Amino acid sequence: MDKIEHKMVAVNGLNMHIAELGQGPTILFIHGFPELWYSWRHQMVYLAERGYRAVAPDLRGYGDTTGAPLNDPSKFSIFHLVGDVVALLEAISPNEEKVFVVAHDWGALIAWHLCLFRPDKVKALVNSSVHFFPRNPNMNTVEGLKAVYGEDHYISRFQVPGDIEAEFAPIGAKSVLKKILTFRDTAPFYFPKGKGLEALPDAPVALSSWLSEEELDYYANKFEKTGFTGGVNYYRALPINWELTAPWTGAQLKVPTKFIVGEFDLVYHIPGAKEYIHNGGFKNDVPLLEEVVVLEGAAHFVNQERPHEISKHIYDFIQNF
Repeated sequence: MDKIEHKMVAVNGLNMHIAELGQGPTILFIHGFPELWYSWRHQMVYLAERGYRAVAPDLRGYGDTTGAPLNDPSKFSIFHLVGDVVALLEAISPNEEKVFVVAHDWGALIAWHLCLFRPDKVKALVNSSVHFFPRNPNMNTVEGLKAVYGEDHYISRFQVPGDIEAEFAPIGAKSVLKKILTFRDTAPFYFPKGKGLEALPDAPVALSSWLSEEELDYYANKFEKTGFTGGVNYYRALPINWELTAPWTGAQLKVPTKFIVGEFDLVYHIPGAKEYIHNGGFKNDVPLLEEVVVLEGAAHFVNQERPHEISKHIYDFIQNF
C-alpha cells in the first residue's frame, strides 16, 4: 500500500484526489457509498503487479476531493458524476482512447451511465453489487422505492437536506461507518425517524473479519472531516436524474461487461432483481454482458470482503481485451 501515489487533479471544477499505482493500460476504479478510493486498495495492488495502471479517485463530495457545492444537491446529478469521470480520463490518460472501468455500488451506477453516455471511453466494464436499472418512464426512482418500502427506507430518509446528517452527528462517523460497512442482512436499510442506526442490527461480530480497526479508522478520519452530505447528495439527486435521463429510456448499454454480486447483497434481494439479472432482462439491456458471478457467502461490500477473488475476477475478464 505504501507504493500507492497520491495526487490532486483539476477536474470539471473540482480539485480531485486520485490514488495511482502501476504502469500499463489504465483501469479506473470507482467507489460507492460510504466509501473512498481506499475501497479499491487491494485490487489496485493486485492489478498493478500484473501490468496495469490502477487509478482510483475520491469522487465528488468525498474524501480529499474538494470544490463540490455541498449545499446544492442538484450539482450531484448523474451528468455531473459522469462528467467528472470523463474529465478525469482526459486529464490522466489523454493518449488512451478507451480504458477499463471497475466499479461498485454508486460507482456502478456512475459506470452504467458512463457506458450509456460515452461508450467510446470504455474498453470493458466490471461492475459489482448494483446491477443496471432500466429507467421506468412512469415513476421516478425515489417514488418507486417509497411505494415498495415506505417512508423509513434509507433512500426516502436521505431526501431532506440536513435531516439524516443531524441523526448521524451525535452517533459519530466511526459508529455510522461500522454499522453500514458491516451490514450483512438481505433486508433493506431502514432508518426510522428518531431511531437512526439503532434500527440496523449489529454485525454478527464486533467487526467483519475483512475490516480491521485500522482500516475503519481510515474511513472514519476522512468522514469526520467531510461529513456525509457529499455522499448523501447522490441520493438527493435521484429525482433530477430520472427527469434528465428520459432520452435514454429503453437504451441498451453496449460495452463488454462482467457483473459480480454477493449472495447476501441487499441490492440482489430487491424484489424482482434476481429475476431481472438471471432471466434475460439484464442481458437484453446489456447485450454484451458476458458473465454474472454470484459470490456465495458474500454481502454488499464484496470488493473489500473478498479482495483476492474480486481481483482475480477483474484480471481474468480484462485480459481478453
